[in-house]
Amino acid sequence: MALLSTVVYGNVTVADLLIFSAIVAVSVIIAEVVGVSIKKGLADKVKTDELVKIVRIAQAAIILTGVFISLPSFHVDLGELLLIGGTAGIIIGFASQRLVTNVGSGIFLLFERPMKIGDTVGIGTTTGTIEDIRILSTTLKTYEGVYIRIPNETVFNSEITNFVANEARRFEYRVTIRYSDDAQKAIRIIEELLADHPFVLYNPPPSVFVDELGENGVIIMVRIWAPSREWWAVRTEMLWKIKETLEREGFTIPLPQRILWIPGPSSPPAPPASADRKEG
Repeated sequence: MALLSTVVYGNVTVADLLIFSAIVAVSVIIAEVVGVSIKKGLADKVKTDELVKIVRIAQAAIILTGVFISLPSFHVDLGELLLIGGTAGIIIGFASQRLVTNVGSGIFLLFERPMKIGDTVGIGTTTGTIEDIRILSTTLKTYEGVYIRIPNETVFNSEITNFVANEARRFEYRVTIRYSDDAQKAIRIIEELLADHPFVLYNPPPSVFVDELGENGVIIMVRIWAPSREWWAVRTEMLWKIKETLEREGFTIPLPQRILWIPGPSSPPAPPASADRKEG
């Protein structure tokens, strides 16, 4: 006991040093455990260099908190430190408000995980593929090949549409045939084409049915499910295959019907022209 009471420097005793060392050691251990957990949780969400920064920031914050908690063992007045730290924090906070907001938003995005690198998403009015997710910003590559850096504050407060989060995605066509054509035969031809395509899913299954008796012909609805990362290729390919096959089998996609107005000597003025509605 006498050894623990031995004064080392000023009012600091051996016991004070041991308490300080124990608290700091526990803080370091906690920081290491938290670092490992963060690495496991975010390994597939962010790039390695960005993950290292996140781990270091978290570990530094934990260790500094431990040092702050252990300061009373050195007879340091925490009230004065809190006053000084609070004043400095207010000044720094005003100076770096946007920076702190972006960092906080970035951390929430990484843990909430509404998207990951490689996903095709819509952020507000911008659509493209996620190229990078960092602490301060997210980089998105548009379909035109343009890279856009979006602050994480904007990303966090925007509506995020993830087009590939679900494994399957549905699209549909409206195919119009003449009233004189055999609708059942057309449906059977389309179903056979869908069954032969490797990326048209069986579950959920596609559906082909007469949806409407339109002004220009019979409208057949074709609804198809495809893998989310293949849906665009399937959508463009199947539309052309359906058109070619139906025409080869004698089906004709009717043109919109137009009424030619020929005014006579006593005819009223022609009705206003309206935009032709395209079917098919």
